[in-house]
Amino acid sequence: MQYSISKTTAYTFEQAIEKVTEELKKEGFGVLTTIDMKETLHKKLGVEIGRYTILGACNPQFANNALNAELEVGLFLPCNVIVYEQNGGVTVSAFDPAVIESVVKNETLHSLSRDVRQRLQNVITAL
Repeated sequence: MQYSISKTTAYTFEQAIEKVTEELKKEGFGVLTTIDMKETLHKKLGVEIGRYTILGACNPQFANNALNAELEVGLFLPCNVIVYEQNGGVTVSAFDPAVIESVVKNETLHSLSRDVRQRLQNVITAL
């Protein structure tokens, strides 16, 4: 099962984070959290990985509507977007909210997940 919407870009790592943040804002999302996995894993485990950042993106209206439809959906929030370097390129991936349809049986939530998916697809396409 495909669970992400992804694109490898020509941007540098920093440019990709900046651009995806701008595009998320255009679609009504803010970035609530930024996790630098390279730094975190180095500090906690002493391991070295390539640059890898997790952005926790949230659209408050969608989050509120989703929680009203299904309180446990908070397990899928915020919408994670990752930016990482691999093989000389920078990839940006977003969790595909359509996956929720295979896990949660709630038509209101399915409708919301399709709308959020389209917005995240717009973000990735714009990169």
